[in-house]
Amino acid sequence: MRHYEKVGLISSVSRHGLRRQFPPEVLMQLQLVAMGKSAGFSLEEIAAMFGRNGMPEVPRAALHARADDLDRQIHELEALRDTLRHVADCPAPTHLECPTFRRLMDVAGRRRKASRQARGRG
Repeated sequence: MRHYEKVGLISSVSRHGLRRQFPPEVLMQLQLVAMGKSAGFSLEEIAAMFGRNGMPEVPRAALHARADDLDRQIHELEALRDTLRHVADCPAPTHLECPTFRRLMDVAGRRRKASRQARGRG
């Protein structure tokens, strides 16, 4: 909580001895922070989504972009899951002798290369 207060995500209204007192809306703010972190936003990005009064002013375009990123991640994770299951169940003597495994490795290599190029890492 101290860290969230330090970066401006929440703020206390008073102290009672050594304990800080927070307004009721801090619970909602903490839930939004947790959801934002789960969605992959940094604390700085989350802090920028909070308006002057501490209530969210979330740019919808950023949410759409992050949702698109999550869709890509889900697709990649599903492909990885399917590859692992195939490797685990493949009847070929070795995985490198399995044509399906070789094809899946080629596809994964092309995806990784395309992803790096898209991020400008050539």
